[in-house]
Amino acid sequence: MFNSFHRLLASTVLVACGATLGAVSPLFISTSAQAQQVRGNASDLIIPSQKLSQTPTDTPTQTPTDTPTQIQTPTQTPTQTPTQGSVNFPDVSQDYWARPFIQALAERNIIAGFPDGTYKPQQPVTRAEFAAIIQKAFNQNRVRQLPTGGFRDIRSNFWAAPAIATAYETGFLSGYPDNTFRPNQQITKVQAVVSLASGLGLTGSDTATLANLYSDANAIPTYAVSQVAGATQASVVVNYPDIRVFNPEVPLTRAEAAAHVYQALVRQGRLQPIASNLAAAQYIVGFAQTGTTPPTGTTGSDIVTTASASNSFTVLASLLKTAGLAESLQQGGPFTVFAPTDEAFARLPKETLDRLQQPENRETLIRILTYHVVPGQLTASQLKTGDINTAEGKPVNVKVNTSENRVTVNNAQVTQADISASNGVIHAINRVLVPSDVSLNLGSGNQAGVDPGRATRGGRSYIGAAGNIGITGGGGSSLGEGNFAVISKIGLTNNFSVRPSAVFGDNTTVLVPLTFDLAPRAANPTGDRVFAISPYIGAGVAIETDDDAEVGLLLTGGLDIPLASRFTLNGAVNAAFLDETDVGVQVGVGFNF
Repeated sequence: MFNSFHRLLASTVLVACGATLGAVSPLFISTSAQAQQVRGNASDLIIPSQKLSQTPTDTPTQTPTDTPTQIQTPTQTPTQTPTQGSVNFPDVSQDYWARPFIQALAERNIIAGFPDGTYKPQQPVTRAEFAAIIQKAFNQNRVRQLPTGGFRDIRSNFWAAPAIATAYETGFLSGYPDNTFRPNQQITKVQAVVSLASGLGLTGSDTATLANLYSDANAIPTYAVSQVAGATQASVVVNYPDIRVFNPEVPLTRAEAAAHVYQALVRQGRLQPIASNLAAAQYIVGFAQTGTTPPTGTTGSDIVTTASASNSFTVLASLLKTAGLAESLQQGGPFTVFAPTDEAFARLPKETLDRLQQPENRETLIRILTYHVVPGQLTASQLKTGDINTAEGKPVNVKVNTSENRVTVNNAQVTQADISASNGVIHAINRVLVPSDVSLNLGSGNQAGVDPGRATRGGRSYIGAAGNIGITGGGGSSLGEGNFAVISKIGLTNNFSVRPSAVFGDNTTVLVPLTFDLAPRAANPTGDRVFAISPYIGAGVAIETDDDAEVGLLLTGGLDIPLASRFTLNGAVNAAFLDETDVGVQVGVGFNF
């Protein structure tokens, strides 16, 4: 049993070691990037003298009272990866209304044809098939977790099980009250639009405008009105053949699925809008296209009002008012705001957030908030890799990865792009940006002094448990053997911490290193979630506790990965120079304090 545990822990350690090396190794990227020029001036934001994807709620998407007819799984399913050139489907002619949408998504392997080379644009889409499209099209953070056991009608070996789990956890699709997903059920148009609106955080409230746009607006289920209004305003809705007929309860076709998903990606700034001279453009519904007035709280509202109306930016809106910046962002512009969500602010220690709102730290708060504001309006499609000057005076670095549909700003990821406002645009981000010369060490005493137990720039202090794998040694201290350990981190200053730990065994060894904590950096090991990895290096003493206790030099290095506001994953390599050189690797979890 011990050997099995040893092998399992060793596998985990190897992964952690790889992540450690990747985190501390310099990354050289040869990229030619020019600073971006935008409209507007930094002077437009007057600095006073004196909670980006909106996060959907965890409530399952409502479904119509009349359950759509169940259908059998089709005998032919689309191929998972089309071959090169397969965008020219024989049943999608050059003048077919949805061809631009279908062709663009097929080129990106978001949708695929059937083995016989056709696309079957008029074939209805099942809920499982729509989940598969969602999984391929969108790369968003998970906002909830599928309960243990999942849906009772989805077997683990079902072809779409991973896609269904992803669509659920990213907020696009939900199950039914009886804990079924009904994968072979046809998805209706209103369900598909609500799904996209939920995943993108689109809502509206002007039902009168919907009545002006759609001749069958009264057929839209009550539960869906707000999200249909939001999707319509965002130009996600496509109506063929009559732009004024929504057809909410009609099964969604494969052509319509391509059109709506394409428009959702345009909304995120990941695809270019369809050219206005193409026939497909005349079927895209949007308040701007029809000349109607946008609903209150959408594009007719300024940046501050738009942020205040969202459940995702309550902390940001409050801080803007505390700093006295709200009026400037309401009246000036245009601006581009990289807006930290409430979840992003929750990553900061609570005491830091509290201290930022104290009068003596107001100038620091202003600098941090204006570091998120770029004069001029830049939609996601206009962002380019390079530096952009902020209203604070220092640039932020933008990286655009078109192959992964990902935009990062410094170490933050854009989770929802292009939230429109009357005087600019908001891009939601998952971390708070801090200028390099601004310290978040805002203690009431000497900020440069030692404050045991504080957070460092690498994250919170903690205490926890770990497993130790001996790499070399084994005849001396317990560090060179497979054992359990107690670990801790006690922050001292912004840069330094002490990390006492004890490795238990026949010759229990106490490790007391002083470490230099490096600044966090972003890593994306899983492909769908960005983690903040905080490396550290240090030295200290190793103490054997047997009868002939010995003290030797200790060298250490590792990384901390915040798992949530309460826990930190730690991986470390320790080398103790005692009678022998004992090297051990620890992987554990700490409880933050």
